[in-house]
Amino acid sequence: MDLLIKELTTITEMLAEIETIRFLYPNITLEKYESFLSEMLPHNYTQIAVFENDVCLGLTGCWSATKLWTGKYLEIDNFVVNPEYRSKGIGKLLTDYVEKKALELDCSSIVLDAFTGNFGAHRFYYNQGYAPKGFHFVKILDETKMTH
Repeated sequence: MDLLIKELTTITEMLAEIETIRFLYPNITLEKYESFLSEMLPHNYTQIAVFENDVCLGLTGCWSATKLWTGKYLEIDNFVVNPEYRSKGIGKLLTDYVEKKALELDCSSIVLDAFTGNFGAHRFYYNQGYAPKGFHFVKILDETKMTH
């Protein structure tokens, strides 16, 4: 495979890959995706995508921020690989790129959330050197505003 890793930094570039995001969120509309991205980009949100011949095989969002307990960190968000290309190293390419980016940004750590029942993701992240540090608690106030 002749693969290209590219950082997507504009809403236009990200919207062009909505079909890849739909492997994660099948019902997201273009309008909702654009609206969310317009709120996310000002907060250091970017996407890393892996392409083969202009076809997106997988992508992840990420953003850098600072917390008191970690200092500067990079967060992986919306990590998805096209099901036809899973177990072919695409995910590892993405996590390796994110790690390089985190080091360049002088981050102390990389963080992410994986749903409790997503055992495939847990296995993948363990294999990449990630481990659970705590619980991410959620109190849903209005499920109609959520994507999943």
